Amino acid sequence: MDYLNYVVIALFMFFIINRIIPAKGIRQISTTDLKKELNDKSKQFVDVRTPGEFKGNSIKGFKNLPLHQLSQKAEKELLKDKEVIVMCQSGMRSQKASKLLKKLGFTKVTNVKGGMSAWR
Repeated sequence: MDYLNYVVIALFMFFIINRIIPAKGIRQISTTDLKKELNDKSKQFVDVRTPGEFKGNSIKGFKNLPLHQLSQKAEKELLKDKEVIVMCQSGMRSQKASKLLKKLGFTKVTNVKGGMSAWR
């Protein structure tokens, strides 16, 4: 029985760590860094929050592609050869979205740490 407890704890820890640690190949930037990149026309800016959250408060230049629709819309609405900068409310959904974009074949993906909560 003790062995089973260790296995369950190990799987739980793996799951938690896997969600927190940034994925390989995904650049992480702060909202301060984002301000410097907002006028860069060679980049695509995606907000993965819900439409309601996006309408309530958003940054000019960001396109709203909610996380739950991202896999269906990304290949139609985004270019794979252009950098994609992804943002959400806290940085958790955008981290998940960044991993999804990498799996879909997007090569340059950047996550905004802290999301709209850190935006000033």
